[in-house]
Amino acid sequence: MARMGDVLAGFHAAWEFESDSVLIRFERGIRTPKLFQALGERRIPLEAIAAVTLTPGKRGTVVLRAVPRAGADPLMEAAAGQLKEGCDPYRLVLPAERETLAEYYADELRGQLTEDDEPAERYLVSPPEAPLQFKAYDGKASFDGKSVSFRWFWTGASSAKWKAGDQSFPVADLSGVEWRSPEVFEGHLRLLRRRPAPAQPAQADQDPAAVVFGLGYGPVHESLPFAAAVLSAVRASGSGALPPAAASRRDPADIAERIRHLGELHEAGLVTDEEFTSKKAELLAEL
Repeated sequence: MARMGDVLAGFHAAWEFESDSVLIRFERGIRTPKLFQALGERRIPLEAIAAVTLTPGKRGTVVLRAVPRAGADPLMEAAAGQLKEGCDPYRLVLPAERETLAEYYADELRGQLTEDDEPAERYLVSPPEAPLQFKAYDGKASFDGKSVSFRWFWTGASSAKWKAGDQSFPVADLSGVEWRSPEVFEGHLRLLRRRPAPAQPAQADQDPAAVVFGLGYGPVHESLPFAAAVLSAVRASGSGALPPAAASRRDPADIAERIRHLGELHEAGLVTDEEFTSKKAELLAEL
C-alpha cells in the first residue's frame, strides 16, 4: 500500500496520497492552465473516486486519471463534460519513463476504492469558497455564499435586462445552475429557479437570471468555480428540487434556434465540419 504522504509529481500538478484521500496541488507556472491556478489545490476523498485509469498520452507521456464519481464534485457537475482534456483537474500527465511508478500508484488507488457505482447523495469534494465574482459580457456576477447578484453593464446588457434591473437571487430560491463554457458555442451562466417561477426566456441574453460570455468575458477559470460554488450552496440548502437531468433539459425551440445559428457559422466557414457535427450532437442530446 502506498505510504501516507507519498507524492507523484507530473506536469502542472502533484498528487499526494493520503490514507483517505488524494491531495492535488496545482502549479502556478505560466504554462499551467488558468483553471488549475485558480483551483490551487483540491482534496479528493477516495469515496469520490469511481475508478482509476492509466493511458498513453501525447509526445512521450502517460496519463493517470481518477474518474470522479457522479454527483461527488460540484465543479465537474457544473462543467457537465465541457472541459477540454488539458483542463481536466483529475488528469495527471507524466513522462513515459515514469509509467511503472504511475502504474504502481494506480493499482494502489484501485485497491482502496469501494465498488459503489451509485451517484453520491451529497458533494464529497469541497467547492471553491465564496465570496466569488467575475465579469461576464453583459454584467458582473457576484456570490457571497447566500445569494447571487447580477449588475448589468450598459455596454453589453440587452434592453430586457435593463428593463428588469439589477438582480439578486437567494440560494434558497434556486434549483440549480446551468453553465455553458465560453470556449464553445454561446457560453453563459444561467440560474435555474425553483417552481413555481416565471418562464425563463430561451435566449440567455434576454434572461435576467443569466449572464452571457464572449470576447474574453466569463473565462472558464473564473465562471466555472463560481458556478460550482453556487451549485454546492443550492444542494446544501436543500432547495435543489430538480434532478440534474431535468434541470439541464432545454426548450426544443431554443435548441432548434441554436442549431440554425450553428449552421450559419458552419456555412460561413467559422466552424469546421467536425466541430459542427460534434456540437450539433451535443445540442440534440439536451432535448
